[in-house]
Amino acid sequence: MELRHLRYFVAVAEDLHFGHAAQRMNILPSTLGRQIKMLEEDLGTRLLTRSTRHVALTPAGVALRRDARSILEQVAAAELRLRRLSKAQDTALRIGAIDSAAVGLLPSLLGEFKESHPEIETRLVECTSAQQLQLLLSGRLDLAFVRPPVRESGLEYEFLMYETLVIALPSDHPLAAKDEIDIHDLAPAPLIVPARQARPHSYKAIMRAFQAAGEEARIVLEAAEKQTMISLVAAGIGLALVPNWAAKLQVPGVVYRSLRLGSCVEGPESALGLAWSEDVRSEPREMFVDLIHTRFARPSTSRTEASAS
Repeated sequence: MELRHLRYFVAVAEDLHFGHAAQRMNILPSTLGRQIKMLEEDLGTRLLTRSTRHVALTPAGVALRRDARSILEQVAAAELRLRRLSKAQDTALRIGAIDSAAVGLLPSLLGEFKESHPEIETRLVECTSAQQLQLLLSGRLDLAFVRPPVRESGLEYEFLMYETLVIALPSDHPLAAKDEIDIHDLAPAPLIVPARQARPHSYKAIMRAFQAAGEEARIVLEAAEKQTMISLVAAGIGLALVPNWAAKLQVPGVVYRSLRLGSCVEGPESALGLAWSEDVRSEPREMFVDLIHTRFARPSTSRTEASAS
């Protein structure tokens, strides 16, 4: 039993006239008759009694008319839901981001994008790089701001930028009088660093900065969240190396200073890039990527180059 047979049957059952039903269905009456006969053969019962002047429903036809209407209504409702869902997906952009991008980069980008494309709904999911890659693979994200490497089959990666580290320190600290601080001056200072297990990229970026200067970090405490690190600095527990976007976290008694020489340590731990599914086309995603390209007017790095950096 096929849906088209049910549609033909309901048309005849409502009109009780093959000519009128055929005209409504835009087919020949003879074709309509053959379709009804095929349905009766599939079901093994007569649905209609017909003569040259009269068409009537059999008891089986009456029962099927009720059920067929219900089935067709459910199918129509399902089709409508799917069309609405498809339309919503076509005009929605689902973006994933690590905390650096979510706080430091995306607010201005999203504002500019919304101003240019108010018809497109943007949805932001903040989570780790690994979580975002799985959401991309499952089709639940259109675009992700992640750390390299991106080795998953079916995903594309484009390098965007290296993040810069700054120093958060108490406003009454002797080093706060300087506009820039040499990383060598931080060697004896107690440091608050990102938790190694929860924030491996951030932790490694800080270790890389000290190693590049030939120094060893004096770690007194680890914290998972940047806001917590800044609050600990305010409490006088130590100093903290944080990405430059964290300077937006204004806490009384805390100031931010640039690092000299070690201000940007180029490695995968501090790299930020875009990832997306190469098998999924999305016009909103392409428009958003175009905006990013205008903001970061530089040659993009391939997936292999960024992963190996």
